[in-house]
Amino acid sequence: MNNALQKQRRTGPMQQVETREWWLWGFAVTVTLVLTVGIVSLTFPGNHFLRNSDWLDLREWVRGLACLVLMFDIYTVYQQLQLQRIRRELTERNQLFEVITENAADMIAVVDGTGNRLYNSPAYQKVLGYSSEELKLTSSVEQIHPEDQPRVLEAAEKAKVTGRGERLEYRMRHKDGTWRNLESVATAIPNEQGQIERLVIVNRDITDRKRAEVALAHNALHDSLTDLPNRALFLDRVRHVLALSHRHTSYKFAVLFIDLDEFKVVNDSLGHAAGDALLIQIARRLSASIRGVDTISRSVLMQTASQVANEGSLARVGGDEFTILLEDIRDCGDAIRVAERLQERLIIPFVVERQEVVIAASIGIAFCATSYTNSEDLIRDAEIAMYRAKREGKARCQVFDAEMHIVAVKRLQLETDLRRALELGEFRVHYQPIVSLQSGRIAGFEALSRWQRPEGLLSPAHFIQIAEQTGIILPMNRLLLREACLQLRAWQSEFPADPPLTMSVNITPREFAQPDLVAQIKTILSEVEIQPSSINVEITETIAMADSQRSSLVLSELKALGVHISIDDFGTGYSSLSRLQGFPVDTLKVDRSFISKIDTDGETRKIVRIIIMLAHNLGLKVVAEGAETAKQVELLKQLKCELVQGYFFARPGDHAAAQALLMNTYSLAARPLPIVAI
Repeated sequence: MNNALQKQRRTGPMQQVETREWWLWGFAVTVTLVLTVGIVSLTFPGNHFLRNSDWLDLREWVRGLACLVLMFDIYTVYQQLQLQRIRRELTERNQLFEVITENAADMIAVVDGTGNRLYNSPAYQKVLGYSSEELKLTSSVEQIHPEDQPRVLEAAEKAKVTGRGERLEYRMRHKDGTWRNLESVATAIPNEQGQIERLVIVNRDITDRKRAEVALAHNALHDSLTDLPNRALFLDRVRHVLALSHRHTSYKFAVLFIDLDEFKVVNDSLGHAAGDALLIQIARRLSASIRGVDTISRSVLMQTASQVANEGSLARVGGDEFTILLEDIRDCGDAIRVAERLQERLIIPFVVERQEVVIAASIGIAFCATSYTNSEDLIRDAEIAMYRAKREGKARCQVFDAEMHIVAVKRLQLETDLRRALELGEFRVHYQPIVSLQSGRIAGFEALSRWQRPEGLLSPAHFIQIAEQTGIILPMNRLLLREACLQLRAWQSEFPADPPLTMSVNITPREFAQPDLVAQIKTILSEVEIQPSSINVEITETIAMADSQRSSLVLSELKALGVHISIDDFGTGYSSLSRLQGFPVDTLKVDRSFISKIDTDGETRKIVRIIIMLAHNLGLKVVAEGAETAKQVELLKQLKCELVQGYFFARPGDHAAAQALLMNTYSLAARPLPIVAI
């Protein structure tokens, strides 16, 4: 404890105790002397104040005065003991203050009215590196950041005037030259006249807390993986330039929405860690490709209008989705050229885990227009344009136009109607017969979805794609499978045959990806009480070849369940019969694009002949779909194709139409082809 603080304490409560003690002893001595003189004067011979008769009571007077002296002395001793107690309490309090100030993590300082340091706790040296001797040589504001000094001095003056200190944050220089953030509270100490002479200031180091706050603020506006601005920061950025374009009509900008094509394949094949590593590389390449300065390292809220101009902004707004804000461009052509340049840069192979990865991107562009009033609309329209680019073949860019918005609104309405249709039970099952070319009789049916809307019946071409993308296909096809199985059980009972009638059902990519697909099918077959061997599960060759290892596992589980497996639309994908040899497949369905030209194109006829021959060599049956003419059917029969379906025999119809067809067919004994079409 330094001398200044000790002197300060002596002028406080301890000085008051010492003054009171000296006054008590002086008063006691004075009273004792007066009483003693009084006693002595009473006993002095020849005292003319006493008459002769009073000498008889002299002894009683002396005793009385002596008692008074004794009582006063006892009172004096009592007061002295009280002072000793107060002195001990003050000493203990001082010792406690010393322990607290010497060991407190907070920095405690005492300054006088002129700002001179009277005391600095040892925490100053621990936190800021300055010793008490070094601090004595400087004023109380010398180490404070120049920008913060006016606020600190103003707060100190206010505390002196009002007697109340306020919480204050400011920066203070460390001995090593760095700046620390402090939180300070000043307490005013008045003198006996009520004037503020000293301030006790408690400083707390909040540097780590401030860093955490800055990190939290940064993380709230930035993507954790790539450290790019996130959607919230990008939207704020677009709001600024949108406002700028409204003030200056000549100011043009565009929003680019980038989506990586087939990025899921990278995650599925190399793993999510490799996917994250690829995203980081893509973010870096995009950052290097766009012109100007982006907002990766600072908040839009801190920028002026002059900084907003002539800058580009890159953000990650989703898993594999990025957005770019192109500012101060001349026309939409500039945005298209930037998009094409980005696609050229992205197609350069990346190296991830020692493997080269080639990735492409679809880009949508929304060019600024006076009709835009908020940033969300711009990003929405750029995303709509991106989806158009994907539908047109991917790895390309599209500029948004009003027609795209109309299509997007219709799509959204269709999705809403699909969900409502599922709740209202508007989906119907239609059946198309599959005919045996050998017997000329119906061997089974393919179950197909139809949507019964108030305005009419819709074929799958109008809604299956959206149902697949939104996941509505899952409950929809479960209902289809159950109804088709129930209908098949009824037909097998009414129209017995050897082999019995079969039912073919299509499995979409979304369904095939479900981990419990086999369990779902097993449950439905068990509940309906239908033989699994009567069910043909159809998947496209594209689904089968997307992940051959998983496909082999799922198809093996389906085969173990007892169902038959067909490869649908064969010839339209990238597989081959040799690759399918490893799958437990029973049937190939040759795509209608081949069958439709079998009677007019010799090359196509040769291809179909080879497919049928190789399929038979592998022990597979063949179904030709899309037969529409008698000549096509006759050629397929010559090529020894076992089964065929198409408009030549019947269009897909509801259960009543299929029932009538069965009755017509089974009423005739082995009637030769063709079957009467409906």
